[in-house]
Amino acid sequence: MKALKRFGQNFLIDRNILAFMISRADLNESDCILEIGAGHGVLTREILSQKIKCLHSIELDERLRPELENLAENSPALSLHWSDAVKFNYDSLNPFPEKIIANIPYNITTPLIYELIKHSGIKYYLLMLQKESAERLTAKPDTKARYPLGIIIELMGSAEIIHKVPRNCFRPIPKVDSALVEIRINKNFELSRDKLFIEFLHRAFTHRRKTLLNNLRGFMNIDDWREILQDCASLRAEDLTGEKWLEIYYHLTK
Repeated sequence: MKALKRFGQNFLIDRNILAFMISRADLNESDCILEIGAGHGVLTREILSQKIKCLHSIELDERLRPELENLAENSPALSLHWSDAVKFNYDSLNPFPEKIIANIPYNITTPLIYELIKHSGIKYYLLMLQKESAERLTAKPDTKARYPLGIIIELMGSAEIIHKVPRNCFRPIPKVDSALVEIRINKNFELSRDKLFIEFLHRAFTHRRKTLLNNLRGFMNIDDWREILQDCASLRAEDLTGEKWLEIYYHLTK
């Protein structure tokens, strides 16, 4: 079956990478798993080969329905959901998943992760991402790759690249390499739903070459941010640690 570019489809075929993912996720009988983009069910089958409680798999491409439904008929733990993963109502999942193992479609990486981290019940993520996206998500302070979503995840837990994956592990072969990212969420759950904080971060990153003072001027009808930013006014958004972002934000909202 031909992969569709509009769905961002690149199917993982390397058995060694699949084995690594399953081993890393450390699955057990009480785990309820969420998979995004079931595709031909290659990763799905690997997850189902373990002793787990349940697996929710979300897929948008209806052409894959016969193949996946045949798999579901022989796998009581598998529940299929035919939907756009960005728009899906995750609160409807029962039982609710605690872990995500997924080969994320590259064209929806950022909006999808923003949607997923809103759900505090999901504590563990093992995601196959485009290498550039993985590097942005895990970027440290004072690096050019740093961006708002990475800062939010840093404040909510941790994100780490655990395995580089070359492009020839997929079919069709993409134009970029990939990486496995492990995310753990264990604190500050409210940040992912704080629209003002997210807007604040995005505004600060509007023009990367400009200082925080210039990017934030006028935000929340504040013309002079010097008092709020204090010693950070002349810095750029990429320079700050997550804790410094929180410090400024709490000072702002007081």
